[in-house]
Amino acid sequence: MYWAGLLISNTGSQMQVWAIFWHLRVLSDDPIVVSGIGIAKFLPILLFALIGGLVADTFDRRRVVLITQTAMILIATALGLLTYFGHIQLWHMYILVAIQGIAVSFDGPSRQSMVPAIVPREDLPSAFGLQSIAADVGAVVGPALCGLVIATLGLQWIYWINAVSFLAVIIALINMGPIPSPRSLNINKTMNPFKRLNFAEIPAGIRFIMGHPIILSSMLLDFFATFFSSANTLMPFIATDVLHTDAIGYGWLSAAQSIGAVAVALFMAQANGVRKQGKLLLWGVGAFGVATAVFGLSRNYALTMLALIVVGAGDAISTVLRNTIRQLQTPDEMRGRMVSINQIFFAGGPQLGEVEAGIVASTLGTPFAIISGGIGCVLAVLFTAFRYPALRNYNGDEEVLAGAKG
Repeated sequence: MYWAGLLISNTGSQMQVWAIFWHLRVLSDDPIVVSGIGIAKFLPILLFALIGGLVADTFDRRRVVLITQTAMILIATALGLLTYFGHIQLWHMYILVAIQGIAVSFDGPSRQSMVPAIVPREDLPSAFGLQSIAADVGAVVGPALCGLVIATLGLQWIYWINAVSFLAVIIALINMGPIPSPRSLNINKTMNPFKRLNFAEIPAGIRFIMGHPIILSSMLLDFFATFFSSANTLMPFIATDVLHTDAIGYGWLSAAQSIGAVAVALFMAQANGVRKQGKLLLWGVGAFGVATAVFGLSRNYALTMLALIVVGAGDAISTVLRNTIRQLQTPDEMRGRMVSINQIFFAGGPQLGEVEAGIVASTLGTPFAIISGGIGCVLAVLFTAFRYPALRNYNGDEEVLAGAKG
């Protein structure tokens, strides 16, 4: 039921992500203004993610996610109402997206840390494969529906549909029992919630990451690869100015990455004993970069779709392997803080990359911004492969991966 809730919620969230890009394009024709939404998303995560990780390691993780999901319902509803009444302005979107970033800072660490608590250790690779499928199916259906809804009903309906979609996760969580963090079991429940938080424990999470080169290098690879290759906010410009397509065509372009991601995630969820995870991770990110460059070079709709499908496939390989490696190597009492630090890398790369892509696009053109980003991603893979041989040669937890079932 929780997996189904994630699937429904991810579909609504992906509809909103791509609707915001399109909405910003309607409000402004400046790529920098449109790409600047990445800063609005990332700054709250940078400021609050570490606190969100500490909260995940201190309180009942299910309760934290219930609160954050409710907050995101209110944000999506507000976007819909402002759009419906014709009052929406750029600053409204920036502020509401920033508030959502705060909610995500607390939602991500608790939600990711719940998985090892409800899934046996030997099934973690398959669990993360299924979680990736839920995200990727939503990312196929969501953008396609986004284009259709924009063309037929209007932008406000996307925000309202997303608000309703969060209820699927909330209902699933209500039907689950408490999922306490290890530390919460030893804390006096009558104590003031703020006094339960020991902020001195945040540096321990940083020291843990710095002391584990495989985890650290996987985070750095994720950051630099997505920093250079993130150009999703430029998709409306590619759709309208290069490929000359409409909102429905834009919706399918937006879904293309996830078509490839779903195919790979289905395979990863069924894989029985994936070996040479380090090399496979590097090859996946490398394919991501090469396909991004092809995307920038393309002037043909079909070739662009194919390139984006490969982008999604490479990203899915990377996502499943990175999540599995990190969770298997992190003790439960440290898991929330590990996820929160990863969230900074995970969000920082693409969000800052969107801004970088917008600046380059406004000065040198949209295609050049995407092509150079793909080349930068490949260079980041080569640097990581030679700088961190431990990641390159990583074969994984043999006992756990050998027992993984789909």
